[in-house]
Amino acid sequence: MDLSVSYLGLKLKSPIVVGSSSLTQSLGNLKKIERAGAGAVVLKSIFEEEIFNEYESLVREELKEKVPNLEYLDYYDYKIKEDNIKGYLGLIKKAKSNIKIPVIASINCVCSYEWSFFAKKIQEAGADALEVNLFILPSDFSKTSEDIEKKYFQLAEKIKEDLNIPVAVKISYYFSNLAAFTKQLSESGIQGIVAFNRFFHPDFDIDNFTILPSNILSHSSDLAISLRWTAILSGRLGCDLIASTGVHDGASVIKLLLAGADAVQVVSALYKHGINYIEDMTEDLKAWMIKHDFEKIDDFKGKMSQINSPNPAEYERVQFMRYFDGKKYELD
Repeated sequence: MDLSVSYLGLKLKSPIVVGSSSLTQSLGNLKKIERAGAGAVVLKSIFEEEIFNEYESLVREELKEKVPNLEYLDYYDYKIKEDNIKGYLGLIKKAKSNIKIPVIASINCVCSYEWSFFAKKIQEAGADALEVNLFILPSDFSKTSEDIEKKYFQLAEKIKEDLNIPVAVKISYYFSNLAAFTKQLSESGIQGIVAFNRFFHPDFDIDNFTILPSNILSHSSDLAISLRWTAILSGRLGCDLIASTGVHDGASVIKLLLAGADAVQVVSALYKHGINYIEDMTEDLKAWMIKHDFEKIDDFKGKMSQINSPNPAEYERVQFMRYFDGKKYELD
């Protein structure tokens, strides 16, 4: 049984990738993840704000002025005030020394490329690839959709100028024309697109008048969005596609591979069931492959994508008439 896949030019022993989370911020957990059978791991994201805040005030002032060219910063060795940045680079080095599966670093950002000088340090630390989690909330009424999308392309161009390791961009589904935008982004020189990222969802404490987080973990019902868009996008992009959100069991992994995903990210299910749940998901995948006489992932990957569907319109139909099929109007 061959479960290996190729993602970002990396050979993965399994299509199951553990996504960025607090589960991936310690060496002990990374070892457990490898033993459980994951194909790769994405380290917990380091946030753009952390990169800014932990450098000397001079550098921070330069960044605030949005200097267009930060190449010269590499010529200076600024002292880091706190341990987060050093710790992150140290985790990459330790992970590469102690586990054999690919280690993908992650940066969570809200601007275009002012922080990108730090990406070089991630490459130098030995990361196999970089995942950039980028989401710009379209809450600025003065910005057009083109203005917001332009930032994604600026980021992709800047990052690829500075790095030799593969880069994946993690995006949301909040775009006016998701298919066209994703295709254009996939042809910008990046090696992968991750669909989709998960956001902070605000809730209100109506007695204390404070904002609280809600729906922190995904639900199995969230798979529907990833499944639809994976099926629509697969086979049409200029880079790899990895699916994320709503992956809670082996069946979810199988469905996304059938839709055409090159690999599948999982996080919430591991919070609920533990890291060793990767083993259960893997066994479910193997059992299903045996049942249907598949020897390797490529035997069925994309089998149910829109390109290969006998009725591709099913993926684009957003009303659910069939649910009410057979219901009759009562006139009496």
